[in-house]
Amino acid sequence: MFRRVGRFAVHRPWLTIAGWIIAAVALVLLAPGLKSTTDETEFLPSHYESVQAGKLQEKAFPKTEQPSAIVVFQRSDGAKLTDADRADVAKVTRGLDDKHRKGVARITTSPQAVSPNGEIALANIVATDRNSQDGTLPKAVKDLREDAKGLLDGTHLKAGFTGQAATNLDAQESSGDTDAMIMSATLLLIVILLLVIFRSPLIALMPVLIIALVFAVALGLIGTAAHLGGLKADNSISAILIVVLFGVGTDYILFLLFRYREELRAGQQPKEALTNAVARVGETIASAAGAVIVAFLALLLSTMGMMRAMGPSLAIAVGVTLVAALTLVPAVFSLLGTKAFWPSKAWKKRPRNRVSNGLGTLVARRPAVIAALSAAVLAALAVGALSFKAQFDTDSQLPQKLESVQAMKDLQRGFSAGQSDPAMVYVESRGGTLDKGALGTYKKELAGIDGVGGVSDPVVSPDGTVAQYSVVLKYRPTEDKAIEIAGGTLRDSAHKAAPDGSKAYVGGTSAVLADVEKAVNHDYKLVFPIAGLAIMVILGLLLRSLVAPLYLMIAVALGFGATLGSTVWLFQDLQHKNGLLFMLPVIVYLFVVAIGTDYNILMVARLREEVRRGVPAREAVRTAVARSAPTIASAAVILAGTFGVLLLADNSMLQQMGFAVAFGILLTAFVMAMLLVPTVTSLLGHKAWWPGHQDAPRAAPVAESLPAQGQGRHRAADEGVRS
Repeated sequence: MFRRVGRFAVHRPWLTIAGWIIAAVALVLLAPGLKSTTDETEFLPSHYESVQAGKLQEKAFPKTEQPSAIVVFQRSDGAKLTDADRADVAKVTRGLDDKHRKGVARITTSPQAVSPNGEIALANIVATDRNSQDGTLPKAVKDLREDAKGLLDGTHLKAGFTGQAATNLDAQESSGDTDAMIMSATLLLIVILLLVIFRSPLIALMPVLIIALVFAVALGLIGTAAHLGGLKADNSISAILIVVLFGVGTDYILFLLFRYREELRAGQQPKEALTNAVARVGETIASAAGAVIVAFLALLLSTMGMMRAMGPSLAIAVGVTLVAALTLVPAVFSLLGTKAFWPSKAWKKRPRNRVSNGLGTLVARRPAVIAALSAAVLAALAVGALSFKAQFDTDSQLPQKLESVQAMKDLQRGFSAGQSDPAMVYVESRGGTLDKGALGTYKKELAGIDGVGGVSDPVVSPDGTVAQYSVVLKYRPTEDKAIEIAGGTLRDSAHKAAPDGSKAYVGGTSAVLADVEKAVNHDYKLVFPIAGLAIMVILGLLLRSLVAPLYLMIAVALGFGATLGSTVWLFQDLQHKNGLLFMLPVIVYLFVVAIGTDYNILMVARLREEVRRGVPAREAVRTAVARSAPTIASAAVILAGTFGVLLLADNSMLQQMGFAVAFGILLTAFVMAMLLVPTVTSLLGHKAWWPGHQDAPRAAPVAESLPAQGQGRHRAADEGVRS
């Protein structure tokens, strides 16, 4: 099948390329844009309490107003606010309110908004639509910051903006530079490394242009699928798509180009060499893509909408990349022919490749020692994963120089940290109206909970069946302690102390994050095992073996543990972080396990190809490692380098992500795929291929299509490798 696909693309290149261009243009013009949301409650199932609390609030208190941002006023010299300063606070607040910025309903302050120590005063920015996701409110905050500078002239005050909208604004602006840096670094790395590897400007630039076309098609298909399926994607999906497409796309293009060059060196004509390259590695690329696709689709089993939306999007992107690797890439290089390698002449002769040949010889001669050492290294690093602690406080990982971070610290000098975003407790009557006396007693119960800084008087719905309490915690709403209280003692006490005949619900940001934590822990126990089984099935179908998929997945599990453990040791232990990004295991799973499996598949497929030629097992291992190592190393360095750029970011969360994926990819490529997998396969020998025994010698399928002279050169080249 792959030979037929390759032959069609190679012999009808213009038709193939035209089809891709038409599809890209049509999708760019007609496909709906990808929706996004940052509202955590939209990602949780309805049975979680924080979601139920949100729905009750919308029903009983549709006009409830919570500040979306807060202006924190203080004297420039840090002294207590004087009466004149308080008057200036009111004046500046009125001035900001008079600006009537889009998305802002009003900006208010009051004498009660001054801290007990007299050092801090607050003004609340109330949004017209608190759940708006169109970016209007962050833009309004940005404009208000500029407005405040002029209004503060002539006073002894300084002001900072914090709260959810201000934090979102700062996070977006700080990550915007990072996204541009990632894209620039990705393109630069791909171009430079391909230029070094192939010494050809055309080959260095062509993959970038091909993947850009693939990105347009993939994004259009994802937008269409999201529109038809009603899916919503997290606002980071575009950045992840870029990395996935460039990472996976470059891998598959390299798999094909390295084999194309190898066939040319064996004496074949360009078109036949390209067709044979597709026939040889087509199954490998398809299997690798299949493993990645099922790993991504396993996210559909997640309880979190964010994961369920991400899975199909990434699966579609990889599927498009697979089709492009088998059709668009051969078509493009069919038109270019050997001119693609200009000005290099390296495609005409096989280089010595002392490093990869030496590695192949070492692995073949000392399989037991190499297997033991590589497994020991991975296992030792994996020990650190046992100490992994999930960190849900993403705000604490933002750069400390951001205004919202500094203003929050200033706020905490005079108020409880939870003042900016209190937890919400709702009491709903099961029948009749609520007893007002019982509601007052209930307030005292809530106020007595350890970690609670204050509780508002109850606000009762017009029909008297629901009461709302604003509970200010002593900790920032995204801080671990606040999440622990909202999902633990506050929720337990609220349920237990609820007035007779009523039911209590705890909502708000801290409660949402507590439910997110439960959902994530549930997903880890469900998604990972099922994804592992699905990948094993694909490996079994590719290799026609029950044994090989088992030890390959054990190796993958070791790589996953080693990656996570190394990150724990670096950030959690050496840098004394309270914990690591709660999404880190999923990120490692997506980019190290799923994509890194490509390298194992490439190595094992080449091993099978070599043993089928009837050479001794040790020689097959030597040749497979020597021939595959340059491809795997090049692909891994490009992908790892792309993520490694994140280490330059100010955001600790991005640094953790960058190190984990970069280091994990390098471990997967250089330790697992090049050392552990071939040595274990060598040690198992014929048993590795049970029960299908795909290692049985058979004639090479390309021999039929080669001219006699080409066959002779091919045999001579093979004999040269064995010598």
